[in-house]
Amino acid sequence: MQTAALEQSIDAGTVLVGDKEYMPDAKGNLVPVETIKPADRLEDETVRKIIGYATDLSAQISRFKAHTFEDLGAFEALLAQEYGAAKGGAKGNKTFMSFDGLMKVQVQVQDYIDFGAQLQIAKGLVDECLTEWSADSRPEVRAIITRAFNTDREGQINRAEIFMLLRLDIEDERWKRAMAAVRDAMRVVGSKTYVRCYERPRLDAPWQAVTIDLARA
Repeated sequence: MQTAALEQSIDAGTVLVGDKEYMPDAKGNLVPVETIKPADRLEDETVRKIIGYATDLSAQISRFKAHTFEDLGAFEALLAQEYGAAKGGAKGNKTFMSFDGLMKVQVQVQDYIDFGAQLQIAKGLVDECLTEWSADSRPEVRAIITRAFNTDREGQINRAEIFMLLRLDIEDERWKRAMAAVRDAMRVVGSKTYVRCYERPRLDAPWQAVTIDLARA
């Protein structure tokens, strides 16, 4: 049925073969438009409309991000030229503020942490602690430890729970060695830079994030 010489696109998702309209289905077959349920046609049109807007918005956000880094980079270049110093801390985190103090742009660098073989040594020491503590250990501590060394649905170590272990104030010498092993196991495997924008109506008001993430809008 799908003949290139006769086939002509007449609308998004619709082709004309001869003098008849067809729509390709999920298997690649051309289906006569008059045989498709109105609800399916409407759903197709709705999805294509939303995706069209989403594609345009995604491109606009990409351009915004590129322009933002270019503008901030140009400003920092001027600062470096005038003062011979860069803005921000050692990790690249920076805050840019409007003169009236009502708007700010934050640039934050987030490291991606992975864990080396030392983590298994830490787990062995923690298991020794749990065995000896037995009924004396608090249930909430046991729960944190169990979650920390269990893998998540993607098979990855639960990093947030591992970091919670480091905040526990436990004097046991083996626990301290275990936490030292956890720290030694940490390694930065990459980083990502984020730009976040904030504004407030007056100086004593809390900062409000300018939402760009669709999921948080």
